[in-house]
Amino acid sequence: MTERSIERLVEGMFVNDGAGVRLRRIIGTPQADYLDPFLMLDEFRTDQAGDYIAGFPDHPHRGFETVTYMIHGRMRHQDSVGNSGVLSDGAVQWMTAGRGIIHSEMPQQTDGLLWGYQLWVNLPSALKMNPPQYQDIPSDDVVEVESDAIKVRVLAGNYDGRQAAAATLTPIEYFDVALAENASFAHSVPDGHTALLYVYDGAISAGQKQAAAGTLAILSKQGDVGVTAEPGGGKFLLLTGAPINEPVARYGPFVMTTGEEIHQAVRDYQAGTLA
Repeated sequence: MTERSIERLVEGMFVNDGAGVRLRRIIGTPQADYLDPFLMLDEFRTDQAGDYIAGFPDHPHRGFETVTYMIHGRMRHQDSVGNSGVLSDGAVQWMTAGRGIIHSEMPQQTDGLLWGYQLWVNLPSALKMNPPQYQDIPSDDVVEVESDAIKVRVLAGNYDGRQAAAATLTPIEYFDVALAENASFAHSVPDGHTALLYVYDGAISAGQKQAAAGTLAILSKQGDVGVTAEPGGGKFLLLTGAPINEPVARYGPFVMTTGEEIHQAVRDYQAGTLA
């Protein structure tokens, strides 16, 4: 089996978003702007309530999907098409903005610590104006595959014959992988697909390079994914996906394929007809 190598390592950058939430932006930075089909990946991980308590009040989206994954803490969701709920430890929320949605995401403390990730996944132009959809997947419904040295939470896609509960419009895989010291993980990925590793605890190696916590490893385009944990073990998010290979026009919460479509999204939002 040919294994992919680490082509580039990228450090996340700290930014403020929403009403003043401090977070680490991993994808969507000058160093890793758009890794087709992944538009953005944010990590919110702090035990300082002032870093996150203001949350993300009502804001619009059009043209892509958001995936929120909570490791610790609670996030209350409410949107313009009548969906509401509270994500708790281990839960996943999949929101397809499609032609338009307005929603809020407000953190709630669990013993002070808030820790989770939000991923933005692009949609092909043919699906950008689909009706909005919402999937709320509690922790107990997230597929887990576990052995003595490996634990994989399957948030999207298929691992070892186990299919995630989430239905995705853009074909991606999203795994949360925990490896014991010196344990190895392997997964087959079609050639040409994007493959990314975000290490959030410990350290791992792929090919001849290591990646430590807080680092995004961008893998080569050929071969399968092979990862080995360094001493002390390692935990990481694995993202893979088929590139859409279409133009991307972005303006804040709107992601379309042309500038005119962005202008139309702004006009629709200002007129109250986005959602």
